[in-house]
Amino acid sequence: MFTGIVEELGKVKRIIRRGKGILLEVQTEALPQGTKPGDSLAVNGVCLTVMEKKSDRLLFYVSGESLSKTNLSKLRIGEEVNLEGALNLGERMGGHIVLGHIDGTGKIGRIIKKGEELRIAIIVDKELLHYIVPKGSVAVDGISLTVANVLENGFEVVIVPYTYRNTNLRNRRVGDLVNIEADILSKYALQVKRYG
Repeated sequence: MFTGIVEELGKVKRIIRRGKGILLEVQTEALPQGTKPGDSLAVNGVCLTVMEKKSDRLLFYVSGESLSKTNLSKLRIGEEVNLEGALNLGERMGGHIVLGHIDGTGKIGRIIKKGEELRIAIIVDKELLHYIVPKGSVAVDGISLTVANVLENGFEVVIVPYTYRNTNLRNRRVGDLVNIEADILSKYALQVKRYG
């Protein structure tokens, strides 16, 4: 379990094809100190297991299933990825409950700069849009964000300067794919409404 508060930007160093999956090696400075094989880390919001740790590098296996449902299949060498270690019980929770189980991808439709902040519109399919609630939480590439507005074909989020500087959103452009995880509370509420 995660909170959607990105701890570090890692850099993709190697991608090696393994059957339907890949081995993904990420360079990181802060996270390796306490990280060990078997730990869960969110990489662009996707919960992955650390296979191996070498000084400033972490190695992950990404399954074919994860590649088909996320933007990890589009990663390139040198690209920055958002990293977050798993939540420890008793820690402050600054974001919201993020499981690291991606619901789908969205496409950045527009980016508008207004003063110090960015307003980003993300286009998603209708099935995913059912879980998006105005002023609710959503994880975009693992970043805990508040839904500013729900649109006919997606939603908008507002990015404050700190989030822009400390996440890979600073590299995103119109047309880029981002991983989307809807708030677990929205999912449960919709299920209760459907079957309750």
